[in-house]
Amino acid sequence: MEEVLDVYQRPYDPEYPVVCFDETRKEFHGSPRPALPAQPGTPIREDYEYERNGSASLLLWYEPLAGTRGVRVREQHTGVDIADVLQHLADVVYPDVKKIVLVSDNLSTHRSHFLYERFAPEEAQRLKERFEWHYTPEHGSWLNIAECELSVLSRQCLSRRIADMPTLQAEVSAWERERNACPHTVNWQFTAADARVKLKRLYPEIKHKTCLD
Repeated sequence: MEEVLDVYQRPYDPEYPVVCFDETRKEFHGSPRPALPAQPGTPIREDYEYERNGSASLLLWYEPLAGTRGVRVREQHTGVDIADVLQHLADVVYPDVKKIVLVSDNLSTHRSHFLYERFAPEEAQRLKERFEWHYTPEHGSWLNIAECELSVLSRQCLSRRIADMPTLQAEVSAWERERNACPHTVNWQFTAADARVKLKRLYPEIKHKTCLD
């Protein structure tokens, strides 16, 4: 926990951007009957029944000190899918930085060895060296600032019925462009010193032995 909190206390350095990564899923719900169009004073109305059309994964990265983010929509979120996102971060989003400081949840798919399953060994090693990876602790996913941005995405874009992959991709792309047009940064205030006071119960209790003559 303190490792991640210390990362958030680093001053902004464009050569070492701190990037938070997380993912979520969106179920596709189609409408068996056409919706009633909006009228003056009446919003669009949809039948409460819906058809299940599968689901998709949304892989989001967010740089809290710069206020920029990106989202990849995929059918799934395996380790190989995440390896593709890492390559995109390294070669497209941050091609000229010295190191990408990546914060993510401690999931089995968030491992550098998946780079070797996706790419040739030389390319996998090159990409691995581009990242400095920090994991949030178990039951500590709230430390991942990307969760805050996923919450915004859910409220502003995903909290309605979406029927299929093309529609989801179009909606998410529009949301991403609008958010990046006016960057929203995060001023993280919770520090390791705060954690030692407010989360004292999570630290091991050290008992000192008394030496008797």
